[in-house]
Order: sequence, then C-alpha cells, then structure tokens
Amino acid sequence: MGRLIGVSNRTAAGAAKAGGLAVALWDALVNTNGVWFGWSGDIVDHVPRGLHVETEDNVEFALTDLSEEEHAGFYLGYSNRALWPVLHYRVDLAYFDEDEFSAYAEVNERFARLITTRLQDGDVVWVHDYHFMLLGQELRAHGWNGRMGYFLHVPFPPPEVFMSIPDHARLVRALCAFDVIGVQTETDRHNLERYLTEHVDATVGEDGMVTVNGHTILLKAYPIGIATEDFMSLVESDEAKSAVGKLSRFLGDRSLILGVDRMDYSKGIPNRFEAVGRLIDHYPEIHGRISYTQIAPPSRSKVDEYKELREQLDELSGRVNGDYGDLDWIPIRYLARSYPREALAGIYRIAAVGLVTPLQDGMNLVAKEFVAAQNPEDPGVLVLSQFAGAAEQLADGAVIVNPHDKSGVADAIKMALEMPLTERQQRYETMMKVIREQDISWWRQSFLNDLGLDAEGTA
Repeated sequence: MGRLIGVSNRTAAGAAKAGGLAVALWDALVNTNGVWFGWSGDIVDHVPRGLHVETEDNVEFALTDLSEEEHAGFYLGYSNRALWPVLHYRVDLAYFDEDEFSAYAEVNERFARLITTRLQDGDVVWVHDYHFMLLGQELRAHGWNGRMGYFLHVPFPPPEVFMSIPDHARLVRALCAFDVIGVQTETDRHNLERYLTEHVDATVGEDGMVTVNGHTILLKAYPIGIATEDFMSLVESDEAKSAVGKLSRFLGDRSLILGVDRMDYSKGIPNRFEAVGRLIDHYPEIHGRISYTQIAPPSRSKVDEYKELREQLDELSGRVNGDYGDLDWIPIRYLARSYPREALAGIYRIAAVGLVTPLQDGMNLVAKEFVAAQNPEDPGVLVLSQFAGAAEQLADGAVIVNPHDKSGVADAIKMALEMPLTERQQRYETMMKVIREQDISWWRQSFLNDLGLDAEGTA
C-alpha cells in the first residue's frame, strides 16, 4: 500500500486536526501511514540541513526550519509580496524582486532535496498552494518519478494578469511536472488552461486532459468543502452558547449583520464598511435596529499593506460610528482578534445576514460555515461576492453581489433583512444540499482518486 505524502507551508503538527487542510488530509495520512512535510514555524540564523521528525497516530511530520533570509525572501517576500497579490488580481500591490525569487526557488529546491530522502516506491505526493509552485519540477530533478498532484487554494488569474510576474513562464512550466493539477473553480481552471494552450504550446484532448511536451496532465476544478456535519454540531458546544450569550446581551432585539475574515486586502473589508455606511446613510428607518459586527484577526502584520488596511478600517468605522452612534447603539463593531471555531459557529447561527464579500477569493469557507451553522427553522441570509469561489456552488441560494458596487451591496443587505421566512428557508435548503454533498471528504476523495489513491487512501 502506497503512502500519501502531503506537502504544505504549514502543517498541523501538535495542533488540533480541525478545519482547513488538517481535516482534508488527516484521514488519508492516517490510513496510509503517510508523511506531512512543511515548515516548522521556527526561524533560525542559518539554513538548516535536516528535518525535525515527529509522529502522531502513525503520521510522520517531517519539518524544517527557515533561516532568517529564507523567511524574508521566500515567505514574506516572494510568496506574499509577489504571488499572493497577483493571484488575487492585485498587480498594483505586487512587488517583484530578483533576490526574493531566488530565495523562493532555493527553498523549493531545498524542500525537494529533503523530501526525496524519505520517499518510497508507491508513494503519492500531494503538494499544496502557491508557496511550492516549483516543487514538482524540483522533485523530478531529484529523481522522483512517482505520482504527484498539486492543489492551488487561491485563485488563478487570467493569463494577462499572471504574466505580470517576471518569472511566470518558469512557474507554470514547473507546474507541468505534476500529474494532476487542481484548482478551486471552473474559472480558475479555464484561466490556467488558457495560459497553457496560449503560452506553453499545450494541447487539450476531448477528455479534458492537457498534454505538454509529451506529458499528460489532468487539470480539474475541485471546489474545497467543509466538514459539514462536524461544523453543524459545534453550535451546541459550550463555547458557542457562551459566545451567543455575550453577544446577545449587546444586541438586544437588533438584527446582527456579520462579517468574519482575516485582515487581508483581498477580503474587501473596506468596501464592506463603506457599503454598511451607505445602508445606514440611505435607510434611516433601520437606525438602532441593526448591528454590524466585523471579526477581522490581523494577518501578516509585518507586511506594510496590512498595517495600512487596519488604519483604513479604523477610519471607516470611526466615520459611521461618529455620525450615527448613540449612547445605546454602535452601528459598526470591529474586532481585530480571532475566535475559536466553536464560538464562531454560535455567532454565525444568530446572524440575520452573513456578509462574505471578498474582492477575489479562492473558495472562502466562511460562506459555507455560515450556512452550515444556521437554524433551519429560521435561517439567516448569505450575501456573497460574485468573486468568491463559493459563488459557483452557492449562486442559487445566496444573494450574489458585486463587492465594488457599494450601493448594490447596501441594497442587498436591506433585501436580506426583509426577506420572507419561506424564501430564506428555500435558499438555505438549496445551499445545504451542496454543502452536504460536496463536503471536505468528497473533495479529498475526488482529488486522491484522480491521483491514484482510492477513497480510503490506499494505492
């Protein structure tokens, strides 16, 4: 039986296996006595030579530190200042530096060298996200000929945007070393296929397989899901009930409008604040009857753009609260801190409106968690950006908006607040059908089946 070999920038070593990639990989890793490679989270003075290895439930974590120079160039630099903004269609925020690309390439090569020392015949390698776009090619260069898959968790932009990266050709040609390339949406798949056919001389067969230089690749959309039933159960947890109790004392009989996002410019939080401001400007009859709470834990606080974003949010919320707030009403509550998943499940459940309005997003699992947490008898309404990957799956149940149209978002919130119960229930049921059928297990099994592992994680 072959092992699953997972590779990602960060792993779940020593952490609870709940949410995100940990849930997605864990069962298959356990079933195959697999290995999870990644960064330890530690930063050291010099480039490390080896790995820290630890074992949990027959899963081996093989971790390496990053040197200070690697962390600055590979992670803070090229990954987050070049790739992240371009992949989110924000070329205006991208910074391209040859030394940072060299650091990115060197870390990909070092990971490949360390990984190949522990690979065995029959292993299947699954690489995750934009930190390791060169890794497949480097693994091949170090002698690995086994099956390899790659999944991009963030969007892949149109070729015209992606080609702003000076090293775009090298990045995509390196991706062509994989046997399966997965993306979140059909839009992402179409964009990458266009790049391959227009700039790498790839051909696409009737079966959808892409051939590059004699190597055939399965390029396919695999929209990632959540552990739906598990998340639904969190609303009954003590932490959920405690969070609901605290928030309810503040809310009173007001309707809760809720946003939950990392502090990231791709999430469109300033646009959202302005839309809520317009809602309050244009509809005086809702004054004192709604409360918008935005949970936005800081993200990448060392990067200048994120510091500027936080200052912008402080200014926007201050304007609305200064103009309209009263002794017993704060229109916008802005909480720059994180909360446990259990607490969030409870908060989602009592929200009348969930605002998920990124400017660009790979999937956005908050949208799915919000729906899963709702009370079927009296569900809240999901207002969802057309640019979130989740919009492809949830368009029939969510209220779809353009996050750049602030007045349009304001009107959508007003419509959601006034939506009849029967319509809210129908929309909820439509979305829950998708979220249940295409959950995290479905996502993992779909990808691994195409990569050559069956649903139980065996070769």
